Amino acid sequence: MLLRGIVSSPLPSLRLQLKPPLKTRNVVVSSQTPTNATSYPLSISDEVLESRGFVLRRSADGLNLDDLNGVFVAVGFPKRDPEKIRVALEHTESLLWVEYLRTRRPVAFARATGDGVFNAIIWDVVVDPSFQGVGLGKAVMERMISELLEKGIVNIALYSEPRVLGFYRPLGFVADPDGIRGMVYSRKNKKNKNK
Repeated sequence: MLLRGIVSSPLPSLRLQLKPPLKTRNVVVSSQTPTNATSYPLSISDEVLESRGFVLRRSADGLNLDDLNGVFVAVGFPKRDPEKIRVALEHTESLLWVEYLRTRRPVAFARATGDGVFNAIIWDVVVDPSFQGVGLGKAVMERMISELLEKGIVNIALYSEPRVLGFYRPLGFVADPDGIRGMVYSRKNKKNKNK
């Protein structure tokens, strides 16, 4: 299911300083809660994560793709070709993962792609089942949303299985906002239901 968070904020300077920068305004996520783009609330600090043995990483440096694939498989995603994962990560705008210090393995992950200005889609949000329920997914998503908002991204979307929609709603995501429906191209042959 496609979920979308709509954010209204001034556009970033696009690295061109033709006029003085726009003043910061309040940001509205999913037309529900005003939020300042530079201070999206975090439910758990980086320091508390570290005190619990976790380190948040913002690049693919040190990320073992076989271990990441293991997390994908553990949550029910199909096993992926590590070379294709590498290429996908090279084309990723924002990336966050949590390393468990005892094992030096990833236990939570999310990434976002987009145009860097208006739109982003969050992909591959996973938490190793052994570590679910301790706030790692929320920590990754809060930071991902904050990072995208700080870039001035005005439209944030993600795909979700229906069973986990409740996880994303408190973060500001709504299904089919304002009647907007997402569509996905599919090569699957559909049987004609009008027979």
